[in-house]
Amino acid sequence: MTILKAEESLVFIIDIQDRLLNAVFDKTILEKRANIIAKAANILEIPTIVTEQYPKGLGNTIDSLKESLGENCEYYEKTAFSALDNVEIKAALKKAGKKQVVLFGIETHICVSQTAHALIQEGYEVHVIRDACGSRSEMEYSAGLGRMKDNGAHIITAEIALFEWLKGAKHPKFKEVQSLIK
Repeated sequence: MTILKAEESLVFIIDIQDRLLNAVFDKTILEKRANIIAKAANILEIPTIVTEQYPKGLGNTIDSLKESLGENCEYYEKTAFSALDNVEIKAALKKAGKKQVVLFGIETHICVSQTAHALIQEGYEVHVIRDACGSRSEMEYSAGLGRMKDNGAHIITAEIALFEWLKGAKHPKFKEVQSLIK
């Protein structure tokens, strides 16, 4: 088992867009947890990549998430299910120089799963935030998480990520990050 380290992490947010979010089975938890991770990444200065699947048809990243994301964030449009099929995204990952990817978004069993598999094949350590992922059906969501785990992804929660990044209560940003979950 591998513990997250903020200095080795990159947050990768997949397609949390208006039309896609409205179709998932539990959008309230997904939106809340995605915002918590985005805010924590901003506070801890963890670089973030955000993808948008065909934004002309599916809309842009939801407003609440855009507000939570800091300046340490890059947005990319895509049409392939795996984000790594986009050469600009692949180059941005390489440039960031991080080995741990904290991954979440929509849809768990399609774009998140295919991106996770591509990341693992490229040698990244993938940590999927289960409570910040979503699919149209709970069955597809569960199948996507299971498939990613079977292929080597670590399935965790938003709070696990936050507290692994912090390591302890003496972290200088502890109170600021902890306040996100109160």
